[in-house]
Amino acid sequence: MIEIGFHTDAFNSSYWNFEQCLQWAKQNDVHYIECGAIDGVSWIHGLGYQPHIALWEDPLALRHKMDTYEVAFSQLDAAFPLSLPEGATLGVEYVLHTMRWAKLVGCQFIDTTDDRNRPPGMSDLEALAHMKKIYNQIVPVAESYEITINVEPHGFYTTKPEFMEEILSFCNSPYLSMNMDTGNTFIAGQDPVEFLKQFRDRTSHVHIKDVSRSLAAQSHGELTGIAVSHCAIGEGVNADNIVRCVEFLKTTGYSGVVSLECEGQGGPMLEQSLEWFRRVLS
Repeated sequence: MIEIGFHTDAFNSSYWNFEQCLQWAKQNDVHYIECGAIDGVSWIHGLGYQPHIALWEDPLALRHKMDTYEVAFSQLDAAFPLSLPEGATLGVEYVLHTMRWAKLVGCQFIDTTDDRNRPPGMSDLEALAHMKKIYNQIVPVAESYEITINVEPHGFYTTKPEFMEEILSFCNSPYLSMNMDTGNTFIAGQDPVEFLKQFRDRTSHVHIKDVSRSLAAQSHGELTGIAVSHCAIGEGVNADNIVRCVEFLKTTGYSGVVSLECEGQGGPMLEQSLEWFRRVLS
């Protein structure tokens, strides 16, 4: 069964806090939420102007609060670009800290990715070997925690099917999987439907993003990812691909969350996207 969630990135521009996102979810009958993890202290988060969670927060207390809203985490976003040299130090610790917190809060998936550019001074072979060492450090811990590490197509390597194939074979483990993203694959010049078909058996979480006509005209095939859809989902040039991806997920028995990634504009644009996507599902 396909469940609907959303990423709290929708409310970055509104300077909402996380609890406001929970309130929006309850008001709109959405039961899954995804947000970024902050490993440390941020003034904008501490003042209540950022819709993500910090790892210093009490995960059990937050879990109880989320229960009162009837909302659970579908995934925690720990997408530090692991292909960069700092991926072996900052990136690994970031993912491992997020994993421990995720276990206590009851979240089963953590999102990871690479950088938008080829790492400076590295060949493709060197960059992939670098990432392989990182995932071989992270995934055994994930197996112990029974948490799945997802790889999102969002960067120089992960949006290219031949490299994603290699990345997903870094570890022979069911705890290394893919987070499909309809918007990133499209803006990178791929066919989202074909990308999903190639990796359907390794897909455990899905991001739904549309692409505005103006952005597609300017950047299709030039970027490797976008943060959110800057038009309502269903109004962009990627809408037909989204419909076909959903049809494919349904016919192949996908059972999991699809997370809407859309600029919220304080709620209305995300609500419009949610209404359209519910029609697609039904």
